[in-house]
Amino acid sequence: MITIAGAGLAGLATGYELLQRGAEVRIFDQGAGPGAASVARFAGGMLAPYCERESAEEEVITLGSRAIDWWTQITTVHRRGTLVVAPRRDRVELTRFARRTRGHQMISQAQVEELEPALSGRFSSGLFFKDEAHLDPRRALADLTAKVQGLGAEIRYNTPAPARVDVDCTGMAAALPQLRPVRGEIAILHCPEVEISRTLRLLHPRIPLYLVPRGDQHFMIGATMVESASTRAPTLRSVNELLSAAFALHPGFGEASVVELGAGLRPAFADNLPRVIEQDGVLHLNGLYRHGFLLAPAMAQRVAERLMPQPALSSTQPPAMECTG
Repeated sequence: MITIAGAGLAGLATGYELLQRGAEVRIFDQGAGPGAASVARFAGGMLAPYCERESAEEEVITLGSRAIDWWTQITTVHRRGTLVVAPRRDRVELTRFARRTRGHQMISQAQVEELEPALSGRFSSGLFFKDEAHLDPRRALADLTAKVQGLGAEIRYNTPAPARVDVDCTGMAAALPQLRPVRGEIAILHCPEVEISRTLRLLHPRIPLYLVPRGDQHFMIGATMVESASTRAPTLRSVNELLSAAFALHPGFGEASVVELGAGLRPAFADNLPRVIEQDGVLHLNGLYRHGFLLAPAMAQRVAERLMPQPALSSTQPPAMECTG
């Protein structure tokens, strides 16, 4: 029996990989039910390795290269690419983003409008990352929970983990050196006036915004990454900036209903890359930060390989990021 502390994204993904190898798995979680205690419920759900390269290491592309196919086995994945745009006065931001990334096509105003008619007349050019995708994080967590339980795992909710487990996936609750909180704030809007079908990124030197469709005219928007350990609700200033950026993307969002505001502390290491760390005989999977849904599959595979090695590995498998503490 392999025991895991935490039934969030990291714990569930690890459980799934172990179950695929024939392990018996028991997961402990202090939340009331699937995803209730997981910071991943505030994630964007963007499977966008090429866009993330703008501010992340090359390993993000390497580790995230198989995420779309992995999640397709679990939940609904929308393979519609990512569209990156910038106001005319901030075209330099688009050029800078293009230089720092790859896997994109520079497109004209007409092509922007063909992809997203709602943006007609608003942006003179854009970058289209056709091989990227997105999912609904909360549905994905629920579907992954069901998949793990269907494969025979026992998940004990409202239950603190025992003092000794095989794998710790408890995020900021883990006692790991150099782990720091990065606060993420999101809003979920209902806006029947706007039809957008793929992830959009609006580049702005002060308030870069991402918008992800959630279906039924619901959209998740996020913009802030704050070095803070505060768990309080989003401030009026940050909410104003978030909603102002959405309005800049499309004025129709001025009529949107605010369904939810949320904030969560995402675990990160100094270089913003995840780790598999062995400490006092326990394997820790942590530091998924803003790339959670993108990097969780590869990192969970690393944990599973440590605990249940297989005789042959594909030569294309990405290198592990591990250390011993």
